[in-house]
Amino acid sequence: MKIEKLRPIPKYIVERIKKKDRELHPAQDGLTRFYSYLAKNDGDLIKVTVAVKCRYKNWYCKQVSVHGVHSDRAYVKDMIFNYIAGNIVGWYSEGLTKAPKWYEDGEWGWNDDKYFNPHAPIVNLEFLTKFPQYKYAAWELYKGAEIIQYLRTYEQYPQLEYLMKLGLCDFITSTQILEMMGKDKKFCKWLAQNRKELSARYYYVAVVLQAYKKGCDLAELQIYTETKKNLPKHRRRKEILELFDGDAEFFYRYVAKHKAGLAIYLDYLDACNYLGLDMSLPKNYKPIEFQRWHDIRTDEYRTAKAIADEKERAELYAKFAVVAEKYLPLQRAQDDMYIALIAKSPAELINEGETLGHCVGRMVYDQKFVREETLIFFIRSVKQPDVPLITIEYSLSAHKILQSYGSNHKKPTPEIHDYIHKKWLPHANRKLQAIAA
Repeated sequence: MKIEKLRPIPKYIVERIKKKDRELHPAQDGLTRFYSYLAKNDGDLIKVTVAVKCRYKNWYCKQVSVHGVHSDRAYVKDMIFNYIAGNIVGWYSEGLTKAPKWYEDGEWGWNDDKYFNPHAPIVNLEFLTKFPQYKYAAWELYKGAEIIQYLRTYEQYPQLEYLMKLGLCDFITSTQILEMMGKDKKFCKWLAQNRKELSARYYYVAVVLQAYKKGCDLAELQIYTETKKNLPKHRRRKEILELFDGDAEFFYRYVAKHKAGLAIYLDYLDACNYLGLDMSLPKNYKPIEFQRWHDIRTDEYRTAKAIADEKERAELYAKFAVVAEKYLPLQRAQDDMYIALIAKSPAELINEGETLGHCVGRMVYDQKFVREETLIFFIRSVKQPDVPLITIEYSLSAHKILQSYGSNHKKPTPEIHDYIHKKWLPHANRKLQAIAA
């Protein structure tokens, strides 16, 4: 690849990049974005990466890297790679900075092919029709951004086309799968027969090869392999192994046989523990019909949890009402433009929060209210006492207002602020002293 023969960005490519950029970034902020286009250079197919930036209502783009199908070099200009910030582009030549960065000299340099290749949508994939050697590469089915690597793989393993047409895109980078396809036609037939299952979820390459060679069930083998990989480092490993007398291999085979997996088994275990079942009994920790008993126990758990939650909620409402009644004298509904009402229930907090668009009904204010740490008061207009205006959080220990917000966290108007601090707060503090006495 002769970089000195690289042509400027064609006008139609610039227009396509502009259109794509507006679709993906309608706000057109000042961040650097990357797009790419395919071109021909010295007879070879190349991918040119373009950096894009908007500044002072102007739109800029420039070529920053080039990768070729048959080149082991990445050519780069005015760009560096940082492991934290990623690819950084200099914009001195476009007049966006006062001085050039140390890596900006306007000249093309080179590095290993794997570098300076940021993720960049390709805007002219149809350009590949100009290369007869890729007619059967199934590139039109490829949805990734690494088209150069894809075509390199195709040139080495033409069977990649068959894999793509089967819809098994998860395996297009696996040389083991591709090599097996090149050597064994029966394997290709097996892939076609099992393509629905293989495309439905992710499978380890080793699992696919072992399932083919030994005639194993794909799902069972995948679950066995996943569980064997994940259990040793799982925080609940000891708990599970104690149930199975330390026989990890038996546990792997058990969950694989029932197509359960580690996560589903832990759901079952949590349900059994909540229900208070004796998990030392084999019928509980390793039921013969696991899926059936999993569904039964999880349904029982949901029912029991709902009943418990309902009981807890009833207790919360009862405690809330007692506290509200105790501090009812702190309300102020005298002859004025505004009134201050104490919250009577958690439901009122939820309604207040949803109406005004703040978090009083979604956070732990109901618990703080019940513990008598803070009280919640609603400021309303005398003429419209049911319409929320301002919500107040009042500290019982400090005798002061911690928060006061209106719609979408807006501060009170000067009139309401004066009412809260000059009329209601002194009244509330006096009443609180009387309650304490």
